[in-house]
Amino acid sequence: MTQPTIAVLLPCYNEAAAIAQTVAGFRAALPDATVYVYDNNSTDDTVVVARAAGAVVRTERIQGKGNVVRRMFADIDADVYVMADGDATYDAASAPALVARLLDEQCDMVVGSRISQVQESYRRGHRFGNALLTGMLARLFGRSFTDILSGYRVFSRRFVKSFPSLSSGFEIETEISVHALELKMPCAEIETPYYARPEGSASKLSTYGDGFRILNTILTLYRIERPLLFFGVIGALLAGIAVAMSVPLAITYMHTHLVPRFPTAILITGLMIIAALCGFAGLILDTVVRGRREVRRLAYLTHPAPTAGA
Repeated sequence: MTQPTIAVLLPCYNEAAAIAQTVAGFRAALPDATVYVYDNNSTDDTVVVARAAGAVVRTERIQGKGNVVRRMFADIDADVYVMADGDATYDAASAPALVARLLDEQCDMVVGSRISQVQESYRRGHRFGNALLTGMLARLFGRSFTDILSGYRVFSRRFVKSFPSLSSGFEIETEISVHALELKMPCAEIETPYYARPEGSASKLSTYGDGFRILNTILTLYRIERPLLFFGVIGALLAGIAVAMSVPLAITYMHTHLVPRFPTAILITGLMIIAALCGFAGLILDTVVRGRREVRRLAYLTHPAPTAGA
């Protein structure tokens, strides 16, 4: 029996003020792990500082955290992947507990649910936005995590190698959460401290811009993963409008045997046709989605479950 190999993945953009502390923390917490820093076109000394701190430094030229995560997942081979940010806000000392939970319970993902240590940990609006998006994900997909936007996660190899990453920015965490929920993977959460950034380090997350992108990602993934319900609701709404509009026409016809508002009758017919098309589109796409989900599940099952001895 051999111990599982562990890779620490740190996507970075202009984190020269914090990356050395982050790398040192994870090297101390997981001495047998390899720490990878993926630089995303930093204009400061992030690369130099990270390499001096002992990390393996690589570069992703396409801008955006989602693009960096996709590159990291494709390039790195390991049994266990620890992903965090390079801004020293996540508690590196919690990493062994996250890894142990993944291995002991044979989970595919363990989320580090953030517990802020100081008020400055979250920018104004971030806490409310996170709660709103987390609740929306739970309503749309039936279940959720308490902190879907946490960037501190531990993955199994079979999660990473079956994840078809499509996001380009900070919505990547939402896509990761939906992937786990859709394939009904065994997951867990552990509360971890969340700290303020060191002086000189600034957040790249736009409260409103990235918030709307995350919201759009949730709705898009819902349309993709739940097409029957998505298009069924639209079809039912259009059919309801058509029925409501047809009532006065039906009453007039019963009294006079005439249809005086002929354009309205044409509109009602058109709405009912569109409603029927939405229903059929939902049925067809639902069959396609089931096939895609089976393919992803088979790709997921080609890799063994994580264990303490690989």
